[in-house]
Amino acid sequence: MTVSGDGPNDLAGLRGRPWFAANEVLAFLLEVIAVGALAWWGFTVPGSTAVSVALGISAPLVAVVLWGLFAAPRARFTLPLAGVLAVKTVVLGGGAAAVYGAGHPAAAAVLAVVLVANTGCAEFFRRR
Repeated sequence: MTVSGDGPNDLAGLRGRPWFAANEVLAFLLEVIAVGALAWWGFTVPGSTAVSVALGISAPLVAVVLWGLFAAPRARFTLPLAGVLAVKTVVLGGGAAAVYGAGHPAAAAVLAVVLVANTGCAEFFRRR
């Protein structure tokens, strides 16, 4: 992030917009939770230890790579909004599905609702 106010990812743009700033912090925390949930799910998949370890490492790794390439504020490839939302759906939705798959359906539902609300608000206010 820059402090100069020159770009869409600058700190100066957050001044005077506390709700936007809070939503951006929440978005980052939800991204970390989604990646953590994918690891948690992978490591708890029933079966052999090798499969669990492979999923516990590869699922979050794939999510982070997808995010960095297509959905991060400074993504390697610029996609139209629909493409960014598709990647976010796969990664963040995958995190909620992972919580469900780990045996916590109520927590997964709450996470999914918060993810949708946060992502909707974030994308709306980023494009204003």
